[in-house]
Amino acid sequence: MRLLASATTALALCALSAYATPASAETSPQVVYGYAWSDGAGHLRILPQSATAVRKSYRLKAIRGAKELRLGYTKAAYLRVAVACGLKETEGRVALDAKNFGRTRCGAADLSDSLASGPVAVRVHHTGGQAVKVTEFLPYPSKLSVVRGTVKRAGDRTLLFTRGGTTVKLGYTHALAFSRVTSRCGAGWLTGRPVNADRDGLGTKHCGAGDFTAALKKLRHPVLVQIDYQPRSGQVFQVWEVFGDA
Repeated sequence: MRLLASATTALALCALSAYATPASAETSPQVVYGYAWSDGAGHLRILPQSATAVRKSYRLKAIRGAKELRLGYTKAAYLRVAVACGLKETEGRVALDAKNFGRTRCGAADLSDSLASGPVAVRVHHTGGQAVKVTEFLPYPSKLSVVRGTVKRAGDRTLLFTRGGTTVKLGYTHALAFSRVTSRCGAGWLTGRPVNADRDGLGTKHCGAGDFTAALKKLRHPVLVQIDYQPRSGQVFQVWEVFGDA
């Protein structure tokens, strides 16, 4: 009987332990590294990557199977690598802590300003879909890639780029260069004459981000392009329309 009672008590304790999660574990923020992009008012999106310290910077690397997160940040602390919150660039001076993370204390409005200019390399502490602290760091330089593939609109200044059977989500800013084969920047995809293309079929007419966004909105199917982009941040710097779409 004593053995039976002991076994019953042990099972009961196991059952309780399965549900008795410490409150600190439930509320403890998770930490991700990557490039934050603006994703609507007061929200950012970030694809988690691994980070390795290299001198005063961090080298980011893709994590297989990682899922993009969308986080609110209106109540988050924001620590910058620049010496002042209002600076667009570091201007050659940085404010780093002992682990080479930003230490200039700023607010959510400053983060909104930073994200408006493009992706920001950050470490994010988050919980319950909300960023608690967003900390900048200096990203280790990575090379740009020029490749061909197909694009499809995924949202305002975001697109899905497919190459070799692999699809990635990329973004662009107002500074995007769009090289068209059309006679007018506002023309439909591959429409009109004369054709502005070089020997490789790449567009030569200089247009902008707004023209690219407008062109994508009219399309129902992916189209062939050549892009110049940074794989680690997912930022596209230039898009070429390809004559003949072949």
